[in-house]
Amino acid sequence: MSTVLSVNKREAGHRSTLTQLRKEGAIPAVIYGYNLDSTPISISEKEFRKSIQKNGPNDVFSMELDGKEVNVVVSEIQQCSMKKEINHIDFLAINMSEAIEAEVPIRLVGESVGISEGGILMQPNLEVKLNVKPADIPESIEVDITKLKIGESIMVVDIRDTIDFDIISEDNHILVTIMAPVAVVEETAADSVQEQV
Repeated sequence: MSTVLSVNKREAGHRSTLTQLRKEGAIPAVIYGYNLDSTPISISEKEFRKSIQKNGPNDVFSMELDGKEVNVVVSEIQQCSMKKEINHIDFLAINMSEAIEAEVPIRLVGESVGISEGGILMQPNLEVKLNVKPADIPESIEVDITKLKIGESIMVVDIRDTIDFDIISEDNHILVTIMAPVAVVEETAADSVQEQV
């Protein structure tokens, strides 16, 4: 079920206008997409953050705009990395009956054999891209790492047939890998140098 967000239309203003909006606890945003011209809006930062924390970034939001209800998803969030402030949000208006591209977080489950042997878990990609109807977007995709040994990886190709979603990401998109302990790698390198001497 979609989350309802209160929004206000705004004039596409100058930097000072946007700064004032942020001081008042609002986030400048824009909504565009299905049956809709690009429209500048503002939303409550407190309300948006609360919704994201509760339902996740892939939630479908419902907005009332010009007297009609519009279903949207977050397309892009521009955020200040230093202050963690949200500077701007792009919302994409969607048709609930049509599939869209959505980036869904990977959630690792189980305890890897490799980790218990001293391996180091690396997760180079935290998300996978799906082609899915808005109402069916999962909060996360579970990846079982129980049997993963040192030196092994799990890629998209390994989970493609195990989940009920259409994955857009390439087969060689690495989701998780177990690296050998650093000490072991250093010792091996040192041994190699001694052998050469």
